[in-house]
Amino acid sequence: MVTKMVQINLKTKDIHISNLAKLVSGPNAILYKDEDLLAYDCDGFTIKRHLPRAVIFPKDTHEVSQIVKYCAKHNLPFLARGAGTGLSGGAIPLNNEVIISLVRMKRLLEIDLENRRAVVEPGFVNLKLTNSISDKGYYYAPDPSSQYACTIGGNVAENAGGAHCLKYGVTTNHILGLEVVLPNGDIIEIGKNGIPDAPGYDLLGLLTGSEGTLGIVTKITVRILKNPEAKQTVLAYFDKIDDGSKAVSDIISSGIVPAALEMMDKTAIEGVEAAAFPVGHPKDIEAVLLIEVDGITAGINDQINLILDVCQKRNVREVKAARDEAERGRWWANRKTGFGAMGAISPDYLVQDGVIPRSKLPEVLAKINQISEENGLRIANIFHAGDGNLHPLVLFDSRIPGETEKAIQAGSECLKACADVGGSITGEHGVGIEKKEEMRFVFHDHEIQAQTDIRDVFNPDYLLNAGKLFPAPGRCAEVKRELK
Repeated sequence: MVTKMVQINLKTKDIHISNLAKLVSGPNAILYKDEDLLAYDCDGFTIKRHLPRAVIFPKDTHEVSQIVKYCAKHNLPFLARGAGTGLSGGAIPLNNEVIISLVRMKRLLEIDLENRRAVVEPGFVNLKLTNSISDKGYYYAPDPSSQYACTIGGNVAENAGGAHCLKYGVTTNHILGLEVVLPNGDIIEIGKNGIPDAPGYDLLGLLTGSEGTLGIVTKITVRILKNPEAKQTVLAYFDKIDDGSKAVSDIISSGIVPAALEMMDKTAIEGVEAAAFPVGHPKDIEAVLLIEVDGITAGINDQINLILDVCQKRNVREVKAARDEAERGRWWANRKTGFGAMGAISPDYLVQDGVIPRSKLPEVLAKINQISEENGLRIANIFHAGDGNLHPLVLFDSRIPGETEKAIQAGSECLKACADVGGSITGEHGVGIEKKEEMRFVFHDHEIQAQTDIRDVFNPDYLLNAGKLFPAPGRCAEVKRELK
């Protein structure tokens, strides 16, 4: 009866939308009016916007499969979407796609403490998993800044990281199994029973980080970890960003592997202090380090003392350990909201995501400063310093003609600076549409072709999330596709 009510209420001449509505249950399970679709014309990358054909909300894997089979049969482009917090345009409907929104699939299906794993649907929010098991002494390690809103399905698509990935790794290090709907509608299971290292190819590794171009994840088995016995956080202020950068390498070289080692420069500090969670960082400081160590209680103080000593040798102005959990929480809230805080000092900002060797931090930060001066745009730097994952935030005003284009150019130049020192163009935000041409900074044409050949095995008709991840093909690749 509910499904019939949905069909009756549809006032559209698009027969495909009417037919798709029959495949999902519940009122408001499909959107198709322009005013409803506006909320889906972009994700966290807001510079480019495109309306989808429709947005459909399946409640389970079966409905996802039926939708995909219909789209494949009728040659309708489609893509999956989670919370829309992605920062590279991976969920933007470039080709009038049907968006398959997974937000209704948000259940925690199983907790297995004995084997330290949990099973969730793709719409389950990242932080909610830790909150659901913290009273039992466990947590889920990947912690992107948007963890209060982003979904674990989206984290799988982008291979999301976070502040604590230095010690604990990114999403792929915590995925034990996946249920996936392939682009033809077939359902497969990888890593059955939470055993990821079965003989054969590493399909879990292949699918994690594939940015929704190989299949749609509908169930995820994740690794959960026991809470550490002890945890301590240190804040260090430096008058010169070069000293702060060198302290990062010194800390790692000393033999310590911090759970997190974060850094913000002067412009970023200005932003976070002007936003919702100020903590009183000095206004004239050039760099702040946020360093966290965890593990067994014995030895934590020794690590803290070694960190304090390293910072002192690098001309630190002030270095201090958090007095209590409340102070530690304020420091992390200040850092975690760093991206959004840029809205307090700039009408618009573009977040970039490059990776470099730690030893190259001073060199690349100097280059980013040069790029800022040459383009006449401020660039704030917030980054996971411990593993060299930079996040230059290009500040601009889209109301000024030409500034958006300048921001895009400056962002591309920042990525080129990372690639030039042996780094990469993304560490955790993905490529999407934002950085697909910059893939040429790190791959030759034949290497890109090898990757698109893999995509074509899974997604031969190129209906699933087309136009993402890889640059426009050369003529040879175009001819190859035309001959299919």
